[in-house]
Amino acid sequence: MLIPENPNAPLTAQLESEDAVQHRRLIVAGQVAFLPTGMLTTLLWPMLPILSARWGLTDTQSGNLFLVQFLGQLAGVQLSGVMLARVGFRPAFLSGLLLMAGGVGTLYLGSLWLGLVSVAVYGLGLGLMIPTDNLLIAEVSTGSRSAAVSLLNFFWGLGAVVCSLLVAWANAHHLLLVLLESVALFLALLAVAVRNLSFPAARKSTDAPIAWREILRNPVTWLFACVFFFYPGAETAVGGWVGLYATRMSSQGASMGAMMPALFLAALTAGRGAGGWLLRYASERQVLRTGYALGAAGIGLLLWSSSLTGVIASTAIIGLSFATLYPITVARLSHRFGVAARSIGAVMFSLAALGPGVLAWLVGVISQSAGSLRAGLAVPFAAILILFLIHLREW
Repeated sequence: MLIPENPNAPLTAQLESEDAVQHRRLIVAGQVAFLPTGMLTTLLWPMLPILSARWGLTDTQSGNLFLVQFLGQLAGVQLSGVMLARVGFRPAFLSGLLLMAGGVGTLYLGSLWLGLVSVAVYGLGLGLMIPTDNLLIAEVSTGSRSAAVSLLNFFWGLGAVVCSLLVAWANAHHLLLVLLESVALFLALLAVAVRNLSFPAARKSTDAPIAWREILRNPVTWLFACVFFFYPGAETAVGGWVGLYATRMSSQGASMGAMMPALFLAALTAGRGAGGWLLRYASERQVLRTGYALGAAGIGLLLWSSSLTGVIASTAIIGLSFATLYPITVARLSHRFGVAARSIGAVMFSLAALGPGVLAWLVGVISQSAGSLRAGLAVPFAAILILFLIHLREW
């Protein structure tokens, strides 16, 4: 007896094919969006010497720029959680793009006060975009989610590196305003281009309530909180201030200052590219301990160096040693808490947004008080040393 063919099979196959096409378009859109996201996340790093000279900033006022950005980013992270739950990915994604466009487009147009508002606006956009894009790619990817999200963050690193190079070039050719307005235009056009894509709709959570009381009683939760606060803070403090540190040591001025973050980010990105190979031969725990030890040594060398050559070498060492620390921490969080990591992660990523603002701001405050940026850069050294000591124990 012949079994009749399913009359709906061609239609099902067509729908699956259309879904696959839509998912590929969303993945490409997410990757393209993460290029300017990486640029804006690290924009203050190469721009700090330039803005400091333009507005006559003290180190404390320079540190305020970092604080404003990451407070805005923290608010955006919280807002993204609400928007994704209630209205889905599309409004959060588009709002992030448009807020980033508005902030970067007005940064170089006026006084310090307008600059602070601009930084807060694109910081809010970053807070919306970073978790939204990561979760979007993880949800629509049909293969390995880890590989897809890792590739997404490669585009972030590429944008961050390109940002420093473009700022250095534009500053040398007096085209900074053109560069910033071009980035704003690109973001606005991208929002228009992706507005009709089939973003996943909002979904009601049916998971059982998270046992927060037990989680908060677990010491491991607080160790993760320390890592998520101190590591991103140390990374931003080094990357954000090393340009000004080099500027004050070099006769090449702001151009050298803009190049130093590019070196740091290039080393960071190269190290992340080699991270998969490294983890084949060493355990995560070994890589973490070695990375934090080398990171502390690199920052120590930076503080000890009295020449530009020493600053360049130490910056490269720090970037390479930092490369795998954050990705491994995120993976360990997911492994340790399982499904509950979705909710706990919102808290941890909020700390990851707050830490950079606080630590980078402290560098400026201490530098201003002590009259030495070297003294301010003791902040990331202390943070990495604390994290090294934390990872000496098994947890």
